[in-house]
This record gives sequence, structure tokens and C-alpha cells, in this order.
Amino acid sequence: MENSHVLQITKRHFSDLYLCFCGSAKCEPNHSFGPGIRDNYIIHYITKGKGKYYVNDTCYELSQGQGFLVEPHSQVFYQADKTNPWHYLWIGFNGTKVTQYLNDINLNSKHLTFQCNYREDLNKIVQDMLSNNNFATSNQFLLESLLYAFFSILSKDIKPVLPSNDNNNFYVKKAIEFIENNYTNKLKITDIAKYVCITRNYLYLLFRKYLNVSPQEYVTNYRITRAEELLNSTTLSIETISNSCGYQDPLVFAKAFKAKKGFTPSQYRKKFSQEYFYNQITNNKK
Repeated sequence: MENSHVLQITKRHFSDLYLCFCGSAKCEPNHSFGPGIRDNYIIHYITKGKGKYYVNDTCYELSQGQGFLVEPHSQVFYQADKTNPWHYLWIGFNGTKVTQYLNDINLNSKHLTFQCNYREDLNKIVQDMLSNNNFATSNQFLLESLLYAFFSILSKDIKPVLPSNDNNNFYVKKAIEFIENNYTNKLKITDIAKYVCITRNYLYLLFRKYLNVSPQEYVTNYRITRAEELLNSTTLSIETISNSCGYQDPLVFAKAFKAKKGFTPSQYRKKFSQEYFYNQITNNKK
């Protein structure tokens, strides 16, 4: 769970670089996202506490004053610490020149994490974004200026953060690889343990140590995250999505989805997909 404040942008007047959404959150212990992908670029910046960011088989342990970039369609997992959970702010953005602008501030696929000491300035920018939550033309220009101000602050003082030393656990990597390739099928934890050639109990201990979740929880999180993406971005039936995510029984799928998201799949689609398709239509007209 997290206590969050979010602004979602549905109308856009710019193309080079534009804000998609922004927000801030105080996360509960072990609160996590993923494993999953995002459709836009996102920068998270930690204002308090600590947590871990996993991407491309690499783990980064991050804390106050540090942040990380999530690239579109890149498989990521991030989680708040169990004793000192992070508070963070984020901006989601995209644009025709976004890669160039990110390279200008030394953020890219090779440098996904950073240190920046202008914590109060970055926090104020996002709070100003959240305060301007209507879509009048004047606010569109203001939000655009605040987005560029955020990049300006990062460009003043940004340093890379090296990966943690505990990211190279071979068994966990191989297990995650197996899950990603087989989550659509009936998947048993014993199958995963057999694939990586260790016992089920040892696999459990490794997942708890490195990811703070059990193997079964990881599989469920992966499936539900994938289902969420399909509900948002396709018109596939609930039954088809259920089967695509490894649930042969749609009722079991609906129960698991509601336990994680607070809505049944149908309720979730009605609440959130309308905005997604509006954005898609708007982007296609540009």
C-alpha cells in the first residue's frame, strides 16, 4: 500500500517533451511495483527512506537524495524497504526528443540511477505540478515549464549510482527468467526449483532474501501486473486475459486480481481503461 497524490494529464499541447503524469507517495514497508513494464518514461526521486530497484538483472539499493529512470517497455521491479520504506515523487513523460534530453542530463540505458542533492527544489516542482490540476491553456504552459525546470535542476547536479553487490544471485535470475517465459501456463513452484536445480525450500529462502516475497507471490504479482496492462491497453475479453496470464478459471483470476488491485477485472477496466483509450486516440491524431 502507499499514500499517494497523483496528477494524470489527458490533454497535450506539446510534442518535443511533455508531461504524462506526476505524483508523490509515502510507501508502506515492502510496497512494490512489478515485475512489470511502463508505457512512458518515469523518473522516481526518493525524498526519504530507502528501497531497491531491479532492472536488467541488476539491483540498485537507493535512498534519500537518489533516484531512478524507468524506460518504456523495460521489465522492472522496485520495492520499499521493510524497516525504512521510501517516500518518493515521480514524473512520467515522453516526447519526440525525450532520448536526446535524457542523454543531455546523463540518464539512459547505461545510467539508470542517479544522485541529486536538490531535494527540496525537485519536491517543490512536483508539488506545484500537483497544485495545477486543471487543464486550462495557461496551466498547460505552466506544467510544461515545470517539467523543463525539473530537467534543469537535475542537469545542475546529477551523479551516477553504482549497482549493489547482491544483485548477481544466479538462481534468482534463472528463476525469474523461467517465470517470465512460462507464466501463461500452469506453473508450480516445484517446476521453477527443478529448472534452477535447487530445492523448493532453498528457492523460497532466496526469494525472501533478495526480493522480500515468496516465489508464489512473485508469480502472482507478475501475472496480475501483466493482466493490468492487457486490461488497460486491449479490448480482449476477461476470459481471454485470464487464460493469457495463467489462470484457467476466470473466477480464480477475478478473486486474485481483486485481492491485489481492490477491483474485479471488469471494475478495473471500467474505471481506468477509458482514460487509456482517450489518450491513445489523442496521440494518434497528432
